[in-house]
Amino acid sequence: MRILKYLRRDETAATAIEYGLIAALIAVAAITAMSGMGSQLKSTFTKTSSSMSTVNS
Repeated sequence: MRILKYLRRDETAATAIEYGLIAALIAVAAITAMSGMGSQLKSTFTKTSSSMSTVNS
């Protein structure tokens, strides 16, 4: 029980949790942005590859 009271008063634990939540939010935003760009990048590389194949023929 003492540990819970200590953690409740401890501000560094709250700060660490807040930083963890911010890092998780940034990670989710980055993954979402990258997955949205993934299909666009695939399309771009496919076009580039087909153009290079045409030039080499």
